[in-house]
Amino acid sequence: MTGAERAEEEFRALVKRVRAELGTSAEFSEFERLLALVRSREGGPPARRARRDELAEILVAPERPLWAREIAAFVLGAEGDRRAFETLILLLNYREPVRCATAAFVLARLGDPRTARAAAALATNPLRTAYALHPVRLLTELRAPESVPALLATLERLLAARDHCWPIARACVEGLGTLGDRRAEDALVAARGHERLRAAAHEALERLT
Repeated sequence: MTGAERAEEEFRALVKRVRAELGTSAEFSEFERLLALVRSREGGPPARRARRDELAEILVAPERPLWAREIAAFVLGAEGDRRAFETLILLLNYREPVRCATAAFVLARLGDPRTARAAAALATNPLRTAYALHPVRLLTELRAPESVPALLATLERLLAARDHCWPIARACVEGLGTLGDRRAEDALVAARGHERLRAAAHEALERLT
């Protein structure tokens, strides 16, 4: 599957999810107008710029529903328009995992140099650990200079904490194995001492060597 095909598949899933959330005829009408704008790809560069500008206005317009901003940010981000960055980061830190996953998908393709720093800040925030899964996975995919230090810091904190938050710790272990950085060896050895992390840590250590 090509990158464009994957993006189209993700967008179809987003549209299906949003449609299921709509509760009134007014919302549905607004949804249909937004989809018409998204799909209006005809015309030359001026028309395409105008379309993007209209989508960007949705991101900052007061009282626009979250689903409208999510669709606009997805489309702009997938097209490399960095005006989507702040909305995508907001969604990456949202309480609904499905929105976090969609935002992470687009951020990985946006190419904004701020993305890794923002994802690292979310992953390492001890007050937001429950929402750190997708920032951790995004850091792994980005392979940025911030990735290994952030994953290491998060894993070491979780190993020492009373609540280890196993899904996040496991994502850090798997990510460090994928990144293959020798700086992770000591933390992965420590993770191997926990039954719930043992298999993932063993595999990650093997990838280091």
